Amino acid sequence: MVIEPNRPRRHSRLRGKMFLAFGAAILLLAAAVAVVIVLLRDDALTRSVRDILLILVALEFLVVGVALAVMLVQLSRLLLMLDLEIRPMLENANETLNTLRGTSLFLGENLVGPVIELSSSLAAIQRVLSALGIFRRSK
Repeated sequence: MVIEPNRPRRHSRLRGKMFLAFGAAILLLAAAVAVVIVLLRDDALTRSVRDILLILVALEFLVVGVALAVMLVQLSRLLLMLDLEIRPMLENANETLNTLRGTSLFLGENLVGPVIELSSSLAAIQRVLSALGIFRRSK
């Protein structure tokens, strides 16, 4: 006896959505055909619908123009914010890097340099002593 795992019903849901979309497309096409038939029969109605659609398109352009103006204002505010807030942060980071560079130079001159000189001097003394036979390195 083989028990099949429960498969999700995605395939049936997808098929249902496809039928729904296909039905909606057919309904919209039928409505468009009906509107065209009605408009072809009456010239006065066609002119009225045309005028109403022209007014709606003009209002749409008005809304798009206002949206573009708002977007332009928002863009200018963003640029102002970048100029007033981001630039000081970058200058502060640059100042911190310069301080770090100065600190590393100071440590290089005042700590690392003398330690290297001391180490080389001790190595030279050890070499001289081992050459004289006073100090021998164990291997």
